[in-house]
Amino acid sequence: MDGFYFIVALLALGLVAISLVTAVVLVRLRTAGEQAQTLIGKQAELSGQLGQIASEAVVRQEQLRNTIDARLDQVTSQMGDNLRKEGKDNRTALENLKERLAVIDAAQKNIAELSGQMVSLQEVLSNKQARGAFGEIQLNDLVVSALPPDSYIFQFKLTNGRIADCLLTLPNPPGSIAIDSKFPLEGYQALRSASDSAARTQAGRAFSAHVTRHVKDIADRYIVPGETADSALMFLPSEAVYAELHANFRAVVEEAFRRRVWIVSPTTLMATLHTVRAVLKDTRMREQTSVIQAEVGRLAGDVSRLDQRAQKLQHHFELAFDDVRQIRISTEKVVRQTTRIEEVEMGQDSAEDTAPRLVTHRKNAKAR
Repeated sequence: MDGFYFIVALLALGLVAISLVTAVVLVRLRTAGEQAQTLIGKQAELSGQLGQIASEAVVRQEQLRNTIDARLDQVTSQMGDNLRKEGKDNRTALENLKERLAVIDAAQKNIAELSGQMVSLQEVLSNKQARGAFGEIQLNDLVVSALPPDSYIFQFKLTNGRIADCLLTLPNPPGSIAIDSKFPLEGYQALRSASDSAARTQAGRAFSAHVTRHVKDIADRYIVPGETADSALMFLPSEAVYAELHANFRAVVEEAFRRRVWIVSPTTLMATLHTVRAVLKDTRMREQTSVIQAEVGRLAGDVSRLDQRAQKLQHHFELAFDDVRQIRISTEKVVRQTTRIEEVEMGQDSAEDTAPRLVTHRKNAKAR
């Protein structure tokens, strides 16, 4: 019996366990169904969201395509404008470059011509005779540009047989002044090209002796008592040589002062010529002083006669004014008499009153 009950109990416990397992399975199946339904809803929702996202993606893609197309068009237009502007700028730059190249070519031609002229000038200066002609031409140009034609003579032969490059014909004093052109170029070039102090000292001595010899020659040849002034001019057609002489060779300049030979450069000669021009103008004014005084005297006589005639005319005007005044007095009297006659003729008084008035008027007329 005990074993029977035990078996029954076991069966009961088995049934209970099966029931519990069945309940648990049912609960899990129900939960799984609910989860499946939820999963299906979420899948449908996810499908809708994916569709919406796909639609939005298509719209955005279309917008992006339009934006990209517009941007590409804008970039293309800007690139075209930039290319056109750069092309125009490049053409302008090329034209400017062409003009500058033309200017450079012209400058190169001028430089080539100037180089040729410098070579020619160097050749001229290397020849003593040509160098002397160069100085004389420069002297000629300065004198002609500063003085009137009748105040100078070129290549004038003095009584001692010497020929001056130019003679300034000034009145006494000071008298005519001779100008001689000298160009001691070799000594100056040797002085400038000296490499050391010894060579420079030697070149300086040679240059000083050369210039001093020119000064003595001018003093002996072109200062002629009674014919020229007691001084002469030595023209140096180079400012550099003139500056070197006055800066470093004071003894030569003082020797020229003692011999009354004035050393001048193109600049100082021009100043001297302007002074000479002022002297000539003053001299000519003095020469014309007597003529001016005579003319002033005649002018004074004419003014005196004009004053006398003006006085006579004034006297005639005064007589005419007096005649006019007397005529005016007579006309006023005539007008007054006429007025009185009109008053008598146009009066409205009685005959008794009129008769005495007429008698009185006639008496007054007779008295007049």
